[in-house]
Amino acid sequence: MARRVTLGVRKVRPDEELSVVEHLDELRRRIIISIAALVVAFIAAYAVHQPMFDLLFLPLPAATRKLVTLSPTEGLFTVLKVSFWAAVLIALPVWLYQLYAFVSPAVGDQPRRRTLLIVAGVSALFLGGAAFGFFLVLPIALQWLLGFGDGLFTNDLRAGEYYGFVTSLMLGSGLMFEVPVAMLAFARLGIASADLYRRQWRLAIVVIAVVAALLPGGDPLSMILLMVPQILLYALGIWLSKLFGQPAAWTRELWGDDRGGVADGGSPP
Repeated sequence: MARRVTLGVRKVRPDEELSVVEHLDELRRRIIISIAALVVAFIAAYAVHQPMFDLLFLPLPAATRKLVTLSPTEGLFTVLKVSFWAAVLIALPVWLYQLYAFVSPAVGDQPRRRTLLIVAGVSALFLGGAAFGFFLVLPIALQWLLGFGDGLFTNDLRAGEYYGFVTSLMLGSGLMFEVPVAMLAFARLGIASADLYRRQWRLAIVVIAVVAALLPGGDPLSMILLMVPQILLYALGIWLSKLFGQPAAWTRELWGDDRGGVADGGSPP
């Protein structure tokens, strides 16, 4: 009987042993699906690029909404670049699902509903962070930056630089909103714990402030607007780590499994 070929939808059980070739074949199928999702999303984003550009104009003051290009190809490449990053946002849930479905057999059997909830939560955090940066932080940052040195400079914005500024801020803000996901992942792997996060809260605030200062913007109010949700999300990460975290891997190996047994028949001192 001929083997039925599936395209990235095969479910691998945690107790199933795959050869290196089978692992590579599974990875290849999931990469193909991810690339196909990006291509479809790019075509869709390019098809509606005019309304998308109209939306990206909104944070600009009315007097500076006429962008300039300094080369014959700048307009074309700007449209392609913005369409590509929009496609990344659209294809993100598919990428996350393929990634999680590929690695989940290594950490235990995961019901499809739980997988979908995790992917939906991570995607929602990223998209929520990107929207937060665009609708709340970006207008304030533009108002401050374009008003700086008023009377000294004439603001003629290049299309490529403006859209690069917008996409950098949105992507950076979206990644910053993934802080609780990263914290929970480290806690689940036993690399960190809720107690460690609580003890290092001062260092966390310093890191959050530095990252917020490095993101496009530059004014103190935008920095504060980026920091406030990050501090709240850090607290959320501590709470999630407390609920779903695991003991450190070296502790489990030393003292035994999760049922409280002692490894190799020994006893703790």
